[in-house]
Amino acid sequence: MQSQPDARLERVLATLALVIIALISLANVVVRYITGGSFAFTEEFSVFLLVVLTFAGASVALRRNGHIRIGLLERALPEGPRRMLIILQWISGMIVLGLITGYGGLLTWEEYQWQSRSPGLGLPQWWYLAWLPLLSGLMLVRITQQSIDRLRGRLVDES
Repeated sequence: MQSQPDARLERVLATLALVIIALISLANVVVRYITGGSFAFTEEFSVFLLVVLTFAGASVALRRNGHIRIGLLERALPEGPRRMLIILQWISGMIVLGLITGYGGLLTWEEYQWQSRSPGLGLPQWWYLAWLPLLSGLMLVRITQQSIDRLRGRLVDES
């Protein structure tokens, strides 16, 4: 039996983000029901945690070869052209994720230099933005791992 490729760090981050979102949302509902008011921080933290959850989940899906794509062409091609298609897919993913990582890092650095504050709680904006280049950088690693596994025949497209 073939073991499933792992992305433990991203799975832990996604789980923590989801648990924290559930807890602060539940607390907000209870407080709103009892007092008629709500916690001010919940929306800002929830949006931030949803971004973490999205990028961490996408990274896990990349590592496990679970992203949606049309596999008909890949399955129909002979070995040589199939390998070229996998390499083309890897290059395309690296370009997109590299742009997200680069521009996300630049935006984080600019927000740090400008000392921008978040609108809701007044926290440094770069605290939230730093996760974008970090998690997209992890996705770069995962797409490379997945592509190597596919080229070696360890991951089969099941779509």
